[in-house]
Amino acid sequence: MDEVFKALADGSRRRLLDSLNARNGQSLRELCAGLDMARQSVSKHLAVLEAAGLVTTVRRGREKLHYLDAGPINAIADRWISRYDRERVRALADLKHALEDTAMDSDAFVCTTYIRTTPEKLWQGLTDPAFTRRYWGVEFGTDWAAGSAVVWKERAARTADPEQVVLESEPYRRLSYTWHTFTPEWARANGIDDETLARLSAERRSKVTFDIEDLGGGSVKLTVVHDGFEPGSAVREMVRHGWPALLSSLKSLLETGEPLPEPR
Repeated sequence: MDEVFKALADGSRRRLLDSLNARNGQSLRELCAGLDMARQSVSKHLAVLEAAGLVTTVRRGREKLHYLDAGPINAIADRWISRYDRERVRALADLKHALEDTAMDSDAFVCTTYIRTTPEKLWQGLTDPAFTRRYWGVEFGTDWAAGSAVVWKERAARTADPEQVVLESEPYRRLSYTWHTFTPEWARANGIDDETLARLSAERRSKVTFDIEDLGGGSVKLTVVHDGFEPGSAVREMVRHGWPALLSSLKSLLETGEPLPEPR
């Protein structure tokens, strides 16, 4: 928390967050163009924000895109704002809500976690049914080759669709696939009512991408980017609550051998 407070104390860094707040997934060049700061200064401020967990980065070819991560703000809000409802912390509360609201409007949902494991084991955790069923409750029927179909098996539901496909597959480094179709069988298995199912089914299909970065020393950085949503997406609202818990359970499984217990 100290690093987050220190990062937020600087006006230039807050302006960078505001810029990402307005449009997520910007390159260094794009961020410099929108601010009256030298490239070197912007790079230094971004490094501080990334170290505090407020910004996460994903490589796209030669460019490094920067995404706002509201997780640390939420942690501070839960620890301080909910307990001390004072005017002097109202600005931080406003920032928390701004980040959450913008995340809904900026399309991509981005979440980063660090796991004590290897890229090979993490890849297995993302693709092997023996692993996915333990922390996710889902099994994927596919060979994980780019262009291959993906069948989702979750509880009593089996979801297959020609548009459920692997988009990218670079073992131990990057995996991307389209999200599943929302069927009546899936809804019944997950306790989803008809009205919610209709909203989910009416939206265009989104996709999820996993970027794996080997940090050395038995540690890996995993960045999940789920995007392709419509404005005000019900699917995005659903996954933004699901991904943090899911990744925490995956981390626990890989580090301890046991996933987190399911919430009651």
